[in-house]
Amino acid sequence: MVVPELRPWRAARPHVVRAAGAVRPRLARAARAAKPRVARFARATAPQLTRITGPKTWQYTAGAATAGLALAAGVVTAAGPWDSTGQRTAERDRAVALERTGGADHGRGPDGSGTTSGSPRPAPSAPSVLTGLGDTSGGVPGGAKAAPGRTALADALGPLLEDPALGSDRAAAVVDLTTGKRLYGLGADKALTPASTTKIATAVAALSALGPDHRLTTRTALEADTGELVLVGGGDPTLTAREDARGLASLRTLAERTAAALKKRDVREVTLSYDTTLYAGAEMHPIGVNENLARVTALMADEGRTDDSTSGPAPRVPDPAADAARTFAGFLERHGVTASPPGPSKATDRSDTLATVSSPPLSVLVERMLTNSDNDIAEALARHTAVATGEPADFDGVSAAIEARLKRLGLPVGGARLHDGSGLDRTDRITADLLTALLAEAADPARPELRPALTGLPVAGFTGTLSSRYTDGAAGVVRAKTGTLTGVNTLAGTVVTEEGRLLGFAFLASDTTNAWEAQAALDRAATALASAAP
Repeated sequence: MVVPELRPWRAARPHVVRAAGAVRPRLARAARAAKPRVARFARATAPQLTRITGPKTWQYTAGAATAGLALAAGVVTAAGPWDSTGQRTAERDRAVALERTGGADHGRGPDGSGTTSGSPRPAPSAPSVLTGLGDTSGGVPGGAKAAPGRTALADALGPLLEDPALGSDRAAAVVDLTTGKRLYGLGADKALTPASTTKIATAVAALSALGPDHRLTTRTALEADTGELVLVGGGDPTLTAREDARGLASLRTLAERTAAALKKRDVREVTLSYDTTLYAGAEMHPIGVNENLARVTALMADEGRTDDSTSGPAPRVPDPAADAARTFAGFLERHGVTASPPGPSKATDRSDTLATVSSPPLSVLVERMLTNSDNDIAEALARHTAVATGEPADFDGVSAAIEARLKRLGLPVGGARLHDGSGLDRTDRITADLLTALLAEAADPARPELRPALTGLPVAGFTGTLSSRYTDGAAGVVRAKTGTLTGVNTLAGTVVTEEGRLLGFAFLASDTTNAWEAQAALDRAATALASAAP
């Protein structure tokens, strides 16, 4: 007997298998053909990147006119996030795996900091993967052929999006990122729960409001009349207390500089306070205590993690601001300054700033947020967007600020409801149309400041939340933000077709019952886009 609800899957399964099977041989052939080009690229890239002397935003599109799906074999290895030495981690790992030379130290300064100036800078996009839009001719990147047609996309995606693993409510949209034209839609104007694909909206809003070079500064201030030392939170969730700061703002460095400034004033003992008033409203996210993020506060070290992790779920301290202040007091003690047990306060306009440390540029924070699906960074960037736009830095202000920034960019915000920056709030709503419009806006040559919203997307089979997915599919060809909540699975990003065309896509599924099956179904749909014909 056939169970009724399984009938659609039985009917669709042959189409699903044929669609997935048709993609793999072509990807495999492309991968084999790419290997010589990968080796040449690795040799050629290092000297080019060492000439970069300051922040630079690369224009974004796919340099696939000659490589096509050869990206899957390894050109993408130079497109992943950079580690603390300035070396792209995916490039290094692949070089080791292939037992060949490579993984050059791109632009590493003599002090080992990754720069010649000693301050962090944004990681540029790899030119062979993300060639400038200025190389287009007639709107077609690098001579790539036409985008897939509506019929071809409907034939490729239709059966895959009918997969019962995608639940009872789903939506999809595909756009040509060269022209911004929608090529395919399925309930594209239906507002569904976006989960972590919300972070794409947060990224675009923050970059638009603050700019890619903006940094978040933590400082110490001395009250002249009382002698109180105030540790002032600047809303930098990447502030670290670890010995190896890896290019991040260091609480240890701030303590050392502060102690030196105090000693110049002949001060060896202070009353220590901490200031978190940059943010307003409740610190607790609506989901409550959760290992996916700390309390949302303007002062924290290492995201309040109680272990040595740098991403993913982890136990958090109950009060990140107080914990950071206590840790700071311990560092002051090491430099000969005794501090009282810290308590909350507010620095006045009469105080003197003693020392500061600053985060990497916003472009780097956006890339890290998207690659690792970092909820703490997402909520911080949402708060800073509110501050920059004159809204209260609380959850209501975040909602108003992000939606206002997107509306100002002319994006289709109808039906959208963004109550946080991370997508952990189940009451968030986004349409597939809005997600693809965000991707198209970030790809626009007139909007280079938004490019990190694309360059930070996880690379299929290589980085972040996609590192273990697409291992037998479109590895390196798909770059996308994942989204997962109980009963919700989403995927939005970019894909390079066999013809070298760059597409943006968004798939949203609600009422799913098996997260792994839903993820696999979404991955099959994204993979099918890679082989869609014009």
